[in-house]
Amino acid sequence: MQNWLLHNRNRLTAVTGALILASLVARLGTGGGETEGRLLLVASLVGGLPILVQAVQALRVRVVSIDLLVTIAILGAFAIGEFEESAVVAFLFLFGALLEQRTLAKTRSAIRGLVDMVPEVALRRNEDGGFEEVPVDEVEQGDALLVRTGGRVPVDGEVTFGGGSANEASITGEPLPVAKGVGDKVFAGTILENGTVQLRAERVGEDTTFGKIIELVEEAQDSKSQAERFIDRFSRYYTPAVLVLGAIVWLVTRDVSLAITILVLGCPGALVIGVPVSNVSGIGNGARHGILFKGSDVMTKLGRVDTILFDKTGTLTYGDPRVVRSINYDGDRKLAEDLLVSVERESSHPLAKAIVGAYPSARTYPVDSTEVIQGEGIAARLAKHQVLVGNAHLLQRFDVSFGEAAGGDIRALEEAGNSLVLVAVDGRLALAIGIRDQVRRGVGEDLRALREMGVKNLVLLSGDNQATVDRVAGELGLSEAHGGMLPEDKAEFVRARRAMGETVAFVGDGVNDSPSLALADIGIAMGNGTDVAIETSNVIVTNSDFHRIPHALGLARATRRNMAENIAIALAVVAALILSLFASSWMNMAVGMFVHEGSILVVILNAMRLLRY
Repeated sequence: MQNWLLHNRNRLTAVTGALILASLVARLGTGGGETEGRLLLVASLVGGLPILVQAVQALRVRVVSIDLLVTIAILGAFAIGEFEESAVVAFLFLFGALLEQRTLAKTRSAIRGLVDMVPEVALRRNEDGGFEEVPVDEVEQGDALLVRTGGRVPVDGEVTFGGGSANEASITGEPLPVAKGVGDKVFAGTILENGTVQLRAERVGEDTTFGKIIELVEEAQDSKSQAERFIDRFSRYYTPAVLVLGAIVWLVTRDVSLAITILVLGCPGALVIGVPVSNVSGIGNGARHGILFKGSDVMTKLGRVDTILFDKTGTLTYGDPRVVRSINYDGDRKLAEDLLVSVERESSHPLAKAIVGAYPSARTYPVDSTEVIQGEGIAARLAKHQVLVGNAHLLQRFDVSFGEAAGGDIRALEEAGNSLVLVAVDGRLALAIGIRDQVRRGVGEDLRALREMGVKNLVLLSGDNQATVDRVAGELGLSEAHGGMLPEDKAEFVRARRAMGETVAFVGDGVNDSPSLALADIGIAMGNGTDVAIETSNVIVTNSDFHRIPHALGLARATRRNMAENIAIALAVVAALILSLFASSWMNMAVGMFVHEGSILVVILNAMRLLRY
């Protein structure tokens, strides 16, 4: 019976409304009488039963809910023969819940839209070499798939044949199509706008980039912020307080109608719904713009940030550096370059890719062993040589010295704003390589936007040399710039700024940034970065578009304001209703419930403005 009532709540709402309408027709046609009274009596029972069931279920888990207030009010009106008020209160409460459910569903449209983008079938190569349609759940890693023009990519994979252009807005938020050819990565949920490609499945199901995005957004929307937890605790005590107030009013005045009217007017519906609906709308907006917030609390914390620390490579710069100068110091230059490329081709660091790209004809040797020294470089053995590739700290660690001339060259490379890579072979300096990265287009404007939003400190932290860091900071007008920092130095810097009372966000994309991302109040990972950086962050910018960071901060602050507005609206409505009960003659249960349900819709519509931010 309970399940039936709850599952048919919407139908019961319609029946209750129809009975109230029929009673009104009876009043107008025959002057009311017994027919009107019976219709309102049945309407009170039909509408009151699902509310009573909900209240009882809440009491079983020791929760005094809004449904209990309304149930007592309906029973009270029923007991004193005020069937019209009991019926209207039941209908308005049910109808308000129905509208609230429908309107809230719109705020979750970002999730529904994401889920709808995942195709249900894929074209997989069979044993005969042809392609057959199979459920996407049956696709496994290594399967060969075919995607035609206009089709959605079913999994993450690598193009093995063909080409075309893909709309990756579902992943990056960027509407412009991206060219795809052999060797390029494609992502589940994206659309192949033209061309035909064959691909090898690499990540399937929930492991795809798209699956992880959906999971993150769902978790964020289901999580509760600090403000929501406070409202939950507040309503836990507020609702019983309203019951006590109603009881006191009845004991003092012996006016049952006045007491049960107070129960209706004191319902905190808009207060309970106002904060979560703001968070859901804000998180949904972020998902549509390529910004993933890991939880509602992240929105609140990000809105309070006054200091932002930035890594350089891949964050403020494109992370696609080029070799601009190479100086040889010892013996066979070709051998040193071959050994360097052999070591660097096994690394995914942007500087390593720049070096490998600069020497396309280099001979490569198998590497016997490597030791990665965080923040310094790589020590390797290959072709019967010890090879060091990294910065001056690394060479000092292995007691490699260099003369005055080499020191002058190194200083000149740094002062010119280059990142410096030193190569030592068998304990002797062999190469000094200058590498330069380009600052991302539009970053200066984005940093100015952050300042205008009230961020006081914009600080650059980098393992690069101080001259390069100063050049970038000067070009972008940053507050501070610190070079030569190891991962532990960056982490300690984050601790120090937080100890000063600042609310700190750290923006980075590399494995070296993970400790700082985890220690900051808010860690923001550029989405093209390493998996570990993304895992330890609070906010993910899915396509590494720096312009999303001002949007994320502005959205977080708008969401905080929206929550405050909804709380103010909810409390103001309750206060106005209670005051009008004693200051006017027109206030009653039905009017009070109508105003309450209206206030719930107002806070929901106010929150939905965030979807258009």
